[in-house]
Amino acid sequence: MLINAAFAALRQVFSPPLRQILWKSLGLTVGLLALIWFGLSKGIAALIAAHPISTDYAMVNAVASFLAGAGLFVGLAYILPPVSILVAGYFLDDAAAIVERTDFPDEVPGQAMPLGQAMLYTVRFAGLALAVNLAALALLLVPGINVAAFFLANTYLLGREYFELAAARFRPLTEAGAMRRHHSATVMLAGALLAGLMLVPIVNLITPLFGIALMVHVHKGLSRDRLLRAPQTRPPVAMDRDRLGAGRR
Repeated sequence: MLINAAFAALRQVFSPPLRQILWKSLGLTVGLLALIWFGLSKGIAALIAAHPISTDYAMVNAVASFLAGAGLFVGLAYILPPVSILVAGYFLDDAAAIVERTDFPDEVPGQAMPLGQAMLYTVRFAGLALAVNLAALALLLVPGINVAAFFLANTYLLGREYFELAAARFRPLTEAGAMRRHHSATVMLAGALLAGLMLVPIVNLITPLFGIALMVHVHKGLSRDRLLRAPQTRPPVAMDRDRLGAGRR
């Protein structure tokens, strides 16, 4: 089910109905990352100017400022997940509605969450993602562990965020969370796919839109499985009682 969902989501990302949202998503993601980089690099430059590394050689300070700005590009990889979550929250309903309409035309479409509740949930989770990824960034100088920490943290965070946002179009957030926990293995595998995508430069910019489309399909698949399993036959004891009653008559 997950493989089919991934291919369907990839097809949707580059389909004509979602192409306009894709460009908006890319523009907003790149714009936010550029704004963060610009603000941090200016802050570092101002800090070095106020507290110079060398008072005798201005070139040393200039090189240090340049290296700090270049190093921020590496740090932006750890900022991308919370930015991705913010972008996903902004485009979620428009993109999800398109996926539902084109891939599930015979099913009842989802309902958008109230704007205030959606933004509060998104900002809260983006803040958590930022804290976790900054902790992973602190391990940057520990070979192997930093990549593993980044991957594992975002497997959980992205899987949880995108699934619950997609599920919340059809059920209350508390029920969406319960459904995610019940299908934690599937959601974690989907999150691992998104976290792996985050590790690929340039390609990781499509993560917000791909994550929305993927989790719409995952939620639909899990919901369909639950409906198929729901009609249970009566317990064998009850069936035996009915047979005995029929025999007496």
